[in-house]
Amino acid sequence: MGKITALAAVAALALAGCGSDDDSDDDTAKSGGNALDCAAAKGDGPNVGIAYDVGGQGDKSFNDAAAVGVKKAVDELDATCTEAEAQDGEAESAREDRLRQLADGGHNPILAVGFLYSESVNKVAPDYPEVNFDVVDGFDPDDQPNENVAYLGFAEEQGSFLVGAAAALKSKTGTVGFVGGVNSDLINKFEAGYVAGAKQAKPDIKVQVKYIEESDASGFNDPAGGKAAATGMFDQGADVVYHAAGGSGAGVFQAAVEAGDGMWAIGVDSDQWLTASKSEKPHILTSMLKRVDVASFDAIKAVDEGKPLVGYKVYDLKSDGVGYATSGGYVDDIEGELNGYADEIKSGKIKVSAAP
Repeated sequence: MGKITALAAVAALALAGCGSDDDSDDDTAKSGGNALDCAAAKGDGPNVGIAYDVGGQGDKSFNDAAAVGVKKAVDELDATCTEAEAQDGEAESAREDRLRQLADGGHNPILAVGFLYSESVNKVAPDYPEVNFDVVDGFDPDDQPNENVAYLGFAEEQGSFLVGAAAALKSKTGTVGFVGGVNSDLINKFEAGYVAGAKQAKPDIKVQVKYIEESDASGFNDPAGGKAAATGMFDQGADVVYHAAGGSGAGVFQAAVEAGDGMWAIGVDSDQWLTASKSEKPHILTSMLKRVDVASFDAIKAVDEGKPLVGYKVYDLKSDGVGYATSGGYVDDIEGELNGYADEIKSGKIKVSAAP
């Protein structure tokens, strides 16, 4: 799998006992109303360390989904937790230091959110053989998995296929778009599935594709870049734009609002309609659900039961690892078609490629 290394000075290590504040509209529920507050977790269950990627809790996307899984562990397994957050442009050593600080603090498991933690976990895990590390979207850089590391992957191409079909079925212009945060093997899976789904639903559909960054991880935390990319697509005739860009997706939503009535955006990872502002809600057609919450909770529960996850585990449509959101009711009229595609993917009748 492709690797991204952030090239910049080491940013300050940020360990926090609670989540970051959400400064969005008053009607917006952070993490779908499921915000994690580690300061209030006082149980005697697993002591979870969660290392977020850039943006941390409150990104209304990938990190928030992981936080929901940890919160479930707090509620159901009596877990306690400590949060740590990556900083934009930090050096690889900062990620290693963050993981070591969590391990030294007695946390087990340590949940590293995002494939950018793969190399740092690979270096740190051997020094803490009694600690279990779980890397969301992770990969083993040396193809020699450590016995205390699990890599939690997803069939993003399958979920993206469904929202691609939704985009094509809802498009009135015959043109849709895809905005990726960083041009990497992981985000290519979202693109591949989205294009395939759109073409399955309407073979003559046109799909515009734009990546905010080719290799710099800042592409996941650049709302202005997301807005510029999506605005360009709307200007060129697209009326539905799907993002797989983390925090940059906020700019895609803004672009849809400014593009006017009948212009749609599609969210990613979590149900982003739930955390959208009043002005954004009428423009969020659906979201590709990537159940990071399910994987995160599974990893914590496994440690609690004394059977920690090891190696690669993939969450797909069959395991409810990916899917699509129906909030807002905008895809109610095509839900039967989308579910039909989902059934065909589950049965193997439709095989979705992970490469564009």
